[in-house]
Amino acid sequence: MTVMYTKNMEFYHVLNRGVEKRPVIKNDSDRLRFVHSLFIFNDARPLDENHARAGFEMSAVERKPLVHLHAWCLMPNHYHLLISPLEDDLRNLSRFMKKLNMGYARYFNEKYDRSGYLWQGRYKKVHMERDAHFIRMPSYIHLNPLDIFMPEWRNAPITNTQKALDHLANYRWSSHLDYASVKNFPSIISKDLLTGMFSSPNAYLDHLRRTLSTGERVPNELTLEA
Repeated sequence: MTVMYTKNMEFYHVLNRGVEKRPVIKNDSDRLRFVHSLFIFNDARPLDENHARAGFEMSAVERKPLVHLHAWCLMPNHYHLLISPLEDDLRNLSRFMKKLNMGYARYFNEKYDRSGYLWQGRYKKVHMERDAHFIRMPSYIHLNPLDIFMPEWRNAPITNTQKALDHLANYRWSSHLDYASVKNFPSIISKDLLTGMFSSPNAYLDHLRRTLSTGERVPNELTLEA
């Protein structure tokens, strides 16, 4: 496996969760809104605060992106992102994250007639400084939905890896399907880097199988959830 472009880009694992670990998602409408936010807030230009009150076509919206989003996963009470800021400028990452967290919090509070903080605090980020960690991070992010179906994946090798992949194939709310050659939300991610790491979608899936079967995991200090 070859890691491409990492010498010219800086990568960060970014996470935030609901205050007191409460759910930030209640239904598929909320999930779609969050996905929409990943796309529409990745823009250096000002945005109409009522941008999402009507239907939209993500691919038709012109943007000036702030970050490359390489992988993501949305869970009931938190999210994971693998991001590289444009021009390696952390201000771009900060601007994107501020818009994402504040924008979604405003939507959620208005929809559910609540007030106060939605997120546990400022987002957390860890710089990926080693290729070995970077290679494992996308699989870690994409395997997170197994917490719902097969929580044992975090602590031990998985013998029935096909069962695990079948669960992931039925979970829409991550970039996994787009890398597995199933068109899901391709407009929000920058695929070139990770598709350059794997020779084909089957090679990507084989990587997930090896990760599950060997029990190799990203070090706790990089997962932000220790």
